[in-house]
Amino acid sequence: MSCTQTKSLANTAFYKKQERVALRNCGFIDPERIEEYIAVDGYKALGMILGDDSFTPEKVIEIVKASGLRGRGGGGFSTGMKWHLARTIIPDADQKYVCCNADEGDPGAFMDRSILEGDPHALIEAMAIAGYAIGATQGYIYLRAEYPLAVKRLEIAISQAKEYGLLGDNIFDSGFSFDLEIRLGAGAFVCGEETALMVSIEGNRGEPNPRPPFPAEKGLFGKPTILNNVETYANVPRIFIKGADWFTTLGTEKSKGTKVFALGGKINNTGLVEIPMGMTLREVLYDIGGGIPNGKKYKAAQTGGPSGGCIAENNLDIPIDYDNLISIGSMMGSGGLIVMDEDNCMVDMAKFFLEFTVEESCGKCTPCRIGTKRLYEMLEKITSGNGEMSDLDEMIKLCKYIKKNSLCGLGQTAPNPVLSMYENFKDEYIQHIKEKKCAAGICEDLISYMILAEKCVGCTLCKRACPVDAIIGEVKKPHVIDQEKCIKCGVCVDSCKKFSAIVKV
Repeated sequence: MSCTQTKSLANTAFYKKQERVALRNCGFIDPERIEEYIAVDGYKALGMILGDDSFTPEKVIEIVKASGLRGRGGGGFSTGMKWHLARTIIPDADQKYVCCNADEGDPGAFMDRSILEGDPHALIEAMAIAGYAIGATQGYIYLRAEYPLAVKRLEIAISQAKEYGLLGDNIFDSGFSFDLEIRLGAGAFVCGEETALMVSIEGNRGEPNPRPPFPAEKGLFGKPTILNNVETYANVPRIFIKGADWFTTLGTEKSKGTKVFALGGKINNTGLVEIPMGMTLREVLYDIGGGIPNGKKYKAAQTGGPSGGCIAENNLDIPIDYDNLISIGSMMGSGGLIVMDEDNCMVDMAKFFLEFTVEESCGKCTPCRIGTKRLYEMLEKITSGNGEMSDLDEMIKLCKYIKKNSLCGLGQTAPNPVLSMYENFKDEYIQHIKEKKCAAGICEDLISYMILAEKCVGCTLCKRACPVDAIIGEVKKPHVIDQEKCIKCGVCVDSCKKFSAIVKV
């Protein structure tokens, strides 16, 4: 990145408060030319490690530990500790593996995709460093097939790295050999869980296995294995170039470095943002995101996708890091950040995320396979106007059962959006049940359309637009809507924008 480019970013409101580490090269180098990656210190960290006998595998692991780097895929486990366990639990294993989770299944998440498309060599270099650290000679990148450009550029990068002698046998004449292969996934959300991902790489149906044993002891093909996601690996070369101490200057006491978020939903500036850990959500949304469109009021933000929880307005000023988000019923997750405004119904949003998990459940364990389906049916009952107050107690009870008894992280975290949105917006759940009303006007069974007689000029536009002939009235006289016929499609509202005579109630 040139000084001019850095300066121009610093002067742009969207980037002023950002700190680019994982995304440092994205948009600034040609990802299909290895020479451009090398020109910005690419493979310098690998060369430094393999070219200096003082950089033993143990020292490499200690540097990663000292940096405080935690997994960016959701769990936030210490990266250095994970590498340490894979090296030491079975030190004399005849084979070990380095794996990368590039599956990225959360709705609205595209952080890893951007790194793969914009800076694929950073991943290759980091995985080679990890291979040296734990004693592995083979790595696998599990990448969803729905990312064709990422697949193409990663294939080009791997081919170039082999051509330059940066992958394969005897890298930098050090005696260390390491190779990489891509394994394409079919887009199953459950394959973001580490054991299911490894089962899928092996060619079997992606289903999780009980832990322990953990992958550091028995992972891919039954051998010691480490698994990190793309963003985690993207930090590694920079840590060795600039030092672990530099990395610890970014972030908070327990959450070092930066985090990339895919900012989407009801926000003016959508896209990828990379911020130092510890920045408040208010800064992200208003200083970087430009606030909520159309003068609407902020309502909540969902972090962690279907596995996370919502952040209500009263927590806008909490510093964003792993522990703080967990303390308010949310989680970092892989980095999806979906913003909601006053027009969103939180019961409907809980149902939306749960519907995704129901669809993506692998079905291996009963609490997830059946429990999430029953939970979804409870929410459907509430949003259709048939809920009872007793349903809320049953809903919470079922949420806790699913969390406690599901086999893997997908099932264990599936109730999180429901619990989080209930805790922060309990009044909306109660309103749906007691008043049979959706204040946001989202739940179709709880809304109706009404024509305001004082505003209706009898132009008949709405009548002609209605697909079921539910609007009655004569020319130049106020019209009315037959509620029995109305299918609540909203076409009448769109046709009456000039007069605004039709309202949702």
